Amino acid sequence: MSSMPHRLFRLLTVVWVGSLLTIGYAVAPVLFTSLDRMTAGAVAAQLFRIEGMIGVVCGVLLLALCNVLIRRGGDAYRRLRWLIAGMLVCVLFGYFALQPFMNALRIAAQEAGTDVGHSVYASRFGMLHGVSSVFYLIESLLGIVLAWKLPAGANLAAEQGARRVAGRTAG
Repeated sequence: MSSMPHRLFRLLTVVWVGSLLTIGYAVAPVLFTSLDRMTAGAVAAQLFRIEGMIGVVCGVLLLALCNVLIRRGGDAYRRLRWLIAGMLVCVLFGYFALQPFMNALRIAAQEAGTDVGHSVYASRFGMLHGVSSVFYLIESLLGIVLAWKLPAGANLAAEQGARRVAGRTAG
């Protein structure tokens, strides 16, 4: 089995999980301790929007690569496919279901001349933010498990696949 799909799989995993952890657990907290809440919220929203797009692109590509690698005998990628699917569900729900509502509330508050935290939308925004945070946490935990369970190497995955095929033909 060519090592290129395996290497691309690792690269996409590192990009997705690395950006997910960096933006959510390093950059966003620093923004809120360094800037006023309104500015920090606006910058964080932009960063999470970018993270959402990274997640969608990497997730779709990783699922496609999983299928290619499984067809080439990489059985280790079968389990990973479910982790990626779970991460993709989290990012799609957060990006396409929750974020539009949160942004609409933020814009409505700004048009009323205040930030969302001091507006009539504060409780609704807080609830959506809490749900979004739970999905982000689940996506992050799945990402850590994905990175942890990555096959040791392309050659190892190929050897495991060859053993599996040999076992089927011998039995």
